[in-house]
Amino acid sequence: MLLKTRAVFSPGLRMCATFVTTGPTTVSESGRTSSDMSEFRKAFAKAKNIAIITGAGVSAESGVPTFRGEHEKWRKWHSQDLASPEAFSRNPSRVWEFYHYRRQLVLDKKPSAVHFAIAECEARLKKQGRSVVVITQCQDDLHRLAGSKHVLRIHGSLLETRCMSCGQLTVNKQSPICAALKGKGSPGADVPDAQIPVDKLPRCEERDCRGLLRPNVVFFGETLDSHILTKVEKEIEICDLCLVVGTSSIVYPAAMFGPRVASRGVPVAEFNMNTTPKTEYFMYHFQGPCGTTLPPALAPHESEEL
Repeated sequence: MLLKTRAVFSPGLRMCATFVTTGPTTVSESGRTSSDMSEFRKAFAKAKNIAIITGAGVSAESGVPTFRGEHEKWRKWHSQDLASPEAFSRNPSRVWEFYHYRRQLVLDKKPSAVHFAIAECEARLKKQGRSVVVITQCQDDLHRLAGSKHVLRIHGSLLETRCMSCGQLTVNKQSPICAALKGKGSPGADVPDAQIPVDKLPRCEERDCRGLLRPNVVFFGETLDSHILTKVEKEIEICDLCLVVGTSSIVYPAAMFGPRVASRGVPVAEFNMNTTPKTEYFMYHFQGPCGTTLPPALAPHESEEL
């Protein structure tokens, strides 16, 4: 298989390094996707290295908005109008208000049945010498709160900051993150900007720095962390079962992870409310709320030694 890395941009999507493969991209001889849970469970029982790719639909199970449909706008702006290096440079106050709002949304949320099912599966299979890795597009901390240990966050974290001056990365769950943001960030269309002076926005606490902090997330127009992508590359190359859970499969490069695994002839199962542009590449598709479909899929198999 040939592997290339290039920058890709699609309207409304993320610009980032993406992987392009050559060769076959479907796994079943018939070209049909199955919803037979008993057949999936056989593949699950045999798998030694399981990769689980999760998206916004998993966080939605905990009540985190997906920023699509009715939640598509914050005030009068789309998320891509705010989540960019250019927007942060032009108006850091407005962007920090937006991210303060998003931080508040995730700080009071609890893991769902999906998060707990994945975490329990990882812990159980580890005792059997098997591995589970979570490759997530979600920017919350719900996988870790549920107990997952092996988590690769390809789009960063809302609960981390990065200094624009010294580069220091810091976990920060303080609410509000600075005094000037207290009570700010309301999403209403008629709410005016707070216009917070830049020196009152979140600042680095490293000695003699005091640089401006930004959320440690991947903005639109930015490349993904190469170190994280290297780890993801390894996991999708060694996995012998892949689950694609709660993602629309339109944001790259994550949208190609599942099809890349499928191109090796490895079973891939999609769990989502609807079919996606990548469903046809996968061996299995289970439609419905992930909180209903995923837990029984990851439950102990009769062949396991418990």
